[in-house]
Amino acid sequence: MGIVDVVSEFCTLPRTRRHIKKRKEFQTVEMKVRIDCEGCERKVKKALEDMKGVSSVDVSAKQHKVTVTGYVDAAKVMRRVAYKTGKRVEPWPYVPYEMVAHPYAPGAYDKKAPAGYVRNVVADPTAAPLARATSTEVRYTAAFSDENPNACSVM
Repeated sequence: MGIVDVVSEFCTLPRTRRHIKKRKEFQTVEMKVRIDCEGCERKVKKALEDMKGVSSVDVSAKQHKVTVTGYVDAAKVMRRVAYKTGKRVEPWPYVPYEMVAHPYAPGAYDKKAPAGYVRNVVADPTAAPLARATSTEVRYTAAFSDENPNACSVM
């Protein structure tokens, strides 16, 4: 092995490492898009079905929810919908009603939320400080709880 072979090996190593692509993970992307009619629904579906890596697209016009599953990047999916349809797109801001401790607190309750959903205050604690019970509230409710064997039975 000559000096030329050694030098050529060192020159080719960085080039091959640079071309290695990171593989996207299989994920589900949920987003909120205002869908008024069947035409809007078709437009959103068509914009996403042609995208590389998309396995399935589910559009719920009544909830204004679009769910995309596949080997995709969430930011790219949302940009594509906004670009192709001209609509405002945001990540799905709601969680099921049972996930939040105090669903009717001022920060969690949202009149625009679909039935059975409230605003996601679990992920963003600054969104609704009143939606979480303080340690004092937890102690008082536990003192009168039916699950607590040492509970006070006033009634």
